[in-house]
Amino acid sequence: MRHTVIAALTAALLIALAACGSNSGHDDSKSAFTAGTPSPSTSAEREGQYIYDSEDIAFTQRRPANEELLAFPPKWCAALDQGHSVKWLFSFGGGSLYPAGADWGAVKDNAYRLLLVGVRVYCPEHTDAVMQELRASGEY
Repeated sequence: MRHTVIAALTAALLIALAACGSNSGHDDSKSAFTAGTPSPSTSAEREGQYIYDSEDIAFTQRRPANEELLAFPPKWCAALDQGHSVKWLFSFGGGSLYPAGADWGAVKDNAYRLLLVGVRVYCPEHTDAVMQELRASGEY
């Protein structure tokens, strides 16, 4: 698992460094992955950023493999695009997209943190709505 994380981060860094080599008239001194900037544009960049941003989130029993974690954000974003709520995403009668596997899971606070990381990276246009819903429900 550690090798996969290192490989994904290395790929993202190489892409970022390649972009710094061109002078397009904008400020290249800022990281492409800082808060408030557009989400990474390629699949590899998104995956690397999501895994990196989720590293400090604790899981029950064991940390899931990157592949297990990477399965969630596209599904969350698709459901949010369809107008579903966070409550629906994580409900068993709704989306059943609570971040958990056969031998891992996340307590509710960490599940919400993981969701926010995924939304910020994969579908940032939903970030405000997700945060508003979590705040209104007292969950964030």
